[in-house]
Amino acid sequence: MTPDDLVLSPLGLRFRGARYPCSIGRGGISARKREGDGATPVGVHRIVGMIYRPDRMVRPADWAVPIRPGDLWSDDPGDGDYNRMVRAPYRHSHEALRRGDPLYDLVLVTDWNWPYAVPGRGSCIFIHRWRRPGYPTAGCIGLRPDHLRRIAGKITCGSRLIVKG
Repeated sequence: MTPDDLVLSPLGLRFRGARYPCSIGRGGISARKREGDGATPVGVHRIVGMIYRPDRMVRPADWAVPIRPGDLWSDDPGDGDYNRMVRAPYRHSHEALRRGDPLYDLVLVTDWNWPYAVPGRGSCIFIHRWRRPGYPTAGCIGLRPDHLRRIAGKITCGSRLIVKG
């Protein structure tokens, strides 16, 4: 582990010597992550991207990519673009990245089941804003908005999310 790693523990998410309260998946932490189970997967996951809403905030880091209208994330295990960012129109199951609520205004993207997705193993695990304290996610890590911005401003491309079982 390095100081640039995000380490999930029962006490929260640790990063650069600070602990941040967070939410995890409604399915708890699992070593057997499957699509739709709501679990946060055990493992060491690289942070491979940062996406943000440029109409709602300034670029949080030089390497952050804006979320454009029509940007989606495929969560259809039967499609060749499963677990990838895709564009509308898109006929398969997906999540809209540009949402009406602020949940995905800033997202750190991990390499869970990426870049070569195994169908049914689960789509991407994001680190994003929480709905409210203690409210579970669909498997991602949720943080308070100011904490997420603080981490996004300091994280590096070599940072990892470490989830212990």
